[in-house]
Amino acid sequence: MTKGAIASLVRGVAIDLALADYRKQHPARPTATDMTAAYGEMVKPLVPLGRMGEPEEIAGLVAYLASARAGFITGSSLTIDGGYVA
Repeated sequence: MTKGAIASLVRGVAIDLALADYRKQHPARPTATDMTAAYGEMVKPLVPLGRMGEPEEIAGLVAYLASARAGFITGSSLTIDGGYVA
């Protein structure tokens, strides 16, 4: 329910801010960080790719979304999760 609420909020904010040339996205999870190390082994079997995402993989999409090349993308929920929600 929370994921759906966040996705709906992202779409609403994107519509509200589109005319002001702001773009809003909602990427990523589960990512390997110091904070997630404790439960990383528990999550791996749930991810079809069998591993946590690396921060660099998330950063690549964030850099793209922040660039002019992604100027026509707004209000999308782009999931980077190794197939976790699939």
